[in-house]
Amino acid sequence: MRKVYAGLFSSIDGVVEAPDKWQPAFDAEMGAALNRMLDGQDTVLMGRVTFTDWARYWPTSTDEPFASWINGTRKYVFSSTLDSVDHWGNSTLVKGSLTDFITGLRRQEGGTIGVAGSVSLVRSLIAEGLLDELTLVTSPVVAGRGLKRLFPEDTPTTPFELLSSESTSTGTVIATYRPIR
Repeated sequence: MRKVYAGLFSSIDGVVEAPDKWQPAFDAEMGAALNRMLDGQDTVLMGRVTFTDWARYWPTSTDEPFASWINGTRKYVFSSTLDSVDHWGNSTLVKGSLTDFITGLRRQEGGTIGVAGSVSLVRSLIAEGLLDELTLVTSPVVAGRGLKRLFPEDTPTTPFELLSSESTSTGTVIATYRPIR
């Protein structure tokens, strides 16, 4: 059965939205960790916000090698408000039950399934017991108010186990967790 992985940039106060606004550095170790997350991944899940932002940039980007990879990879977009995602190749709009779709997708042949950004989608996957691993790339910075955190205050207690961790030359901590079910 295929696995579903999510990786998010985070501040030490839990902000995961708009890391380009608060992340102080991006080092070689972070790049290597991201490449490891993409290795073997042949399917990407996205929510509306990430899809809309990325679809403006990546289809015409020359920022290699990621541009070729993301443009050539199958993308499933979860949205109740979009009518079409046809303007970005290899994209399919998904409406309906997240659980039913992901359960069926996991049964298909293929590599790992990754989540690109999409904080609300990550939350839903965790809540539905559909996420196998969560990697947080935590920068040594407090991002402050006004940005979305991974877990809002009303999130129920959800245990995870630490699978691996490393610190980078810029003080970033890369930690991978598995939800305990």
